[in-house]
Amino acid sequence: MKILLLEDNKKLNDTITKRLKLKGYKVQSCVDGADAIEKIADGYSCFILDINVPNIDGIKILKKIREFYKDIPVIIISASVELNDIKQSYDFGCNDYLKKPFFIDELEIKIEKFCKIQDDLIYFDENCYFDYKSSLIFINDKEQRLTKKERLLLNLFLTKRNQVLSYEAIENYVWEGSFASLESIRSLIRRLRKILSNDYIETVVDTGYIFKTS
Repeated sequence: MKILLLEDNKKLNDTITKRLKLKGYKVQSCVDGADAIEKIADGYSCFILDINVPNIDGIKILKKIREFYKDIPVIIISASVELNDIKQSYDFGCNDYLKKPFFIDELEIKIEKFCKIQDDLIYFDENCYFDYKSSLIFINDKEQRLTKKERLLLNLFLTKRNQVLSYEAIENYVWEGSFASLESIRSLIRRLRKILSNDYIETVVDTGYIFKTS
């Protein structure tokens, strides 16, 4: 599972990063809001954001995340006890607000609570699986790299397994709010179908697609 951490206190950033990596998570850490906002489309399963950071504050980044990713957990970590900061964080869609100082164990519990994906390896069948740590598909033990859009599409399918996804939902998530023609979406679907060993992606006529796994 990939996590984006934004914390400008280098010591705390290093401590959190080290602990989460020991848990087996893949962590991309940032100390600057401008750097973090450039990375939010890289297929994360969880965001951890400080509020008072250089250039772009954590609440603005939270708002940006929620424009495209409605369901991905966002945990705010902040020393601020200002009621307005706390209220804005929840108003703009954070899942929880941890006030500093806090125990790292408490943060780990929050991550486990809010993140739906429990396993780093998602098996489609005995010969095909997706590794969340590396964002790679393995078919018959052979590594298959994905493009950014292929990776985002697969992440979306895996968080919404056995649920119908509309063309609009795919457009908003994979193209991050930019326009995508129906043919562009279909072309991406064809590429992902070609990569996978079986036809897991089913077409729902005039609606979208469903990713079926057991």
